[in-house]
Amino acid sequence: AIAGFRDQVFLATKVSPGHFRKNDILKAADQSLKRLKIDVIDLYQLHWPNDAIPIAETMGAMESLVDAGKIRFIGVSNFSVEQMQEAQDALTNARIVSDQVRYSLIDRSIESALLSYCQAQGVTIIAYSPLATGLGKLGGKSGAQAIEQVTNNTEKSQAQVALNWCLRQPRVMVIPKANSAAHVEDDCGASGWRLSSEDLAILDAAFPQ
Repeated sequence: AIAGFRDQVFLATKVSPGHFRKNDILKAADQSLKRLKIDVIDLYQLHWPNDAIPIAETMGAMESLVDAGKIRFIGVSNFSVEQMQEAQDALTNARIVSDQVRYSLIDRSIESALLSYCQAQGVTIIAYSPLATGLGKLGGKSGAQAIEQVTNNTEKSQAQVALNWCLRQPRVMVIPKANSAAHVEDDCGASGWRLSSEDLAILDAAFPQ
């Protein structure tokens, strides 16, 4: 699907926690390379923490993939601050560059500790479910009213407002679900502008941390 413009694509994929043993990770990476018909994976991510397997073994395997030139960057998903630190400490030279976690107007839990930790460490937050599985579920009636007020103020769509709210934070990117070209085009309109302090206050009041 990306033949002919591979250099324009940043490709990320994951390995499931059931494959966190060294040999399993190495095998899974080779299978991904073959399946995707590429020479290197840009971002290889651990899908969920797995306390049943020593993190040193897992991260050692990930670093060996970097050293072998099979992956460029190491990422994790759904890791806490403590899990992030333990995983990073298990690496010799490589750095964890991202943590993919849930973040949206109605789920701001990462703001309590993880977000500031990642920002300080230079780790990018990849926010999944940034639209909280549907704007109709964003905070009930008061949330809907706040979203509507801000969309009127900004002349942006509801999705653009919700995504831009996430993007206001340094080192945060979003991966909204896009089922059509129209969705992709609308999502692209979430960047290149900023919510005003007044609009942020409206959203903070409707969606407290």
